[in-house]
Amino acid sequence: QVQLVESGGGLVQPGGSLRLSCAASGSIRSIGTMGWYRQAPGKQRELVAAITSNSSPNYADSVKGRFTISRDNAKNTVYLQMNSLKPEDTAVYYCNADVLIPLQWVTTNFWGQGTQVTVSS
Repeated sequence: QVQLVESGGGLVQPGGSLRLSCAASGSIRSIGTMGWYRQAPGKQRELVAAITSNSSPNYADSVKGRFTISRDNAKNTVYLQMNSLKPEDTAVYYCNADVLIPLQWVTTNFWGQGTQVTVSS
């Protein structure tokens, strides 16, 4: 089994910064695309940023220029550096990864448990 464990959420004032981390562990042969999604109360879950196995990123328009996604393949970890945070960034942030597990030939998609980010003065 594979687990994704997020950390780094919390309360921050508008204009502040946070760095989220997500570490994958378990029976892993390799990891493809990793990403961060978020879900605010009463809204659908949306993609924030994703990064391929060769570190090619893409971002939602709402976070371009403020958020940076990166990964450390040796540690099976993905990061999300969030700068210039706004109240509308408040949400539960979820890590997501496409993982190739032993004895399988296609990837399986896994989710983390989520971490709360609150931007408020």
